[in-house]
Amino acid sequence: MGAQIRVYRQKIASTSSMKKIFKAMELIATSRITKARERVSASLPYANAITRAVSAVSSQHDIDHVLTTEPENPTRAAVLIMSSDRGLAGAYSANVLRKAEQLLSRLGEEGKDVDMYVVGRKAQTYFDFRGRGYKKLWTGQTDAPVAERAAEIGEVLVDAFLTDTADGGVDEIHVVFTEFVSLVKQNPHVVRLLPLEVVEEEAATAEDVLPLYEYEPDAEEVLDALLPKYIESRIFNAMLQSAASELANRQRAMKSAGDNATSLIKDYTLLMNNARQAEITQELTELIAGADALNNS
Repeated sequence: MGAQIRVYRQKIASTSSMKKIFKAMELIATSRITKARERVSASLPYANAITRAVSAVSSQHDIDHVLTTEPENPTRAAVLIMSSDRGLAGAYSANVLRKAEQLLSRLGEEGKDVDMYVVGRKAQTYFDFRGRGYKKLWTGQTDAPVAERAAEIGEVLVDAFLTDTADGGVDEIHVVFTEFVSLVKQNPHVVRLLPLEVVEEEAATAEDVLPLYEYEPDAEEVLDALLPKYIESRIFNAMLQSAASELANRQRAMKSAGDNATSLIKDYTLLMNNARQAEITQELTELIAGADALNNS
């Protein structure tokens, strides 16, 4: 009986230690998520402005540009998958990987080969375990992305898009990330970046008429310079939304884990008290039985 009490005490001690870790991680995620949300909001004006500029160039001029023209028979696609570097974030990475698998399956059904580009160690582990290769991997800073990483990714993807498929290039580029809606809602999301699908972040109003521009030397050269920046801004915004979503998922997961730890401690304490009571009852029974035996002898 004493050994059983010691086991419960050890379980209570270890669970209490884990609870402290869960609480610390929850507090860290809570403190960082506010800044992550602010960064998402701060990235939208630039993304909206450059989107409007691209929309103006594309809609006001009949330009046969490689970045805005649909290929006749696309045969290869690039897919950028954004996961997390660390776990303890609930189903965050599992959900985005499930969404990626759906996209990969659809592209395969369309007869397209796929080149995967992976962000985050969770996606790396997932594909490595299954023996599925990827073209390039980026790890680190998934919960605090920087613009330099977005520029690097954008350059790699645009270069692949501008390369002929016969030389290993791609006809289209998709991004799989987690869209941050609110602290309690984050949705795995797929966006096709290239060929360009111009999408306004906010609904246009009567005052949001696209401006008229004059270009020097011409609109095509403006697109050459503008579209890589557009792609970079879209990728960076997706990275920021993924980071905010990761932190929100980690906050909820750690709170749930802490609550479960509290419940376990209560259960173990009750079991330990029951075992202690049973031990005391057994000792009393033995004492009474011994006393009765002495009195009857």
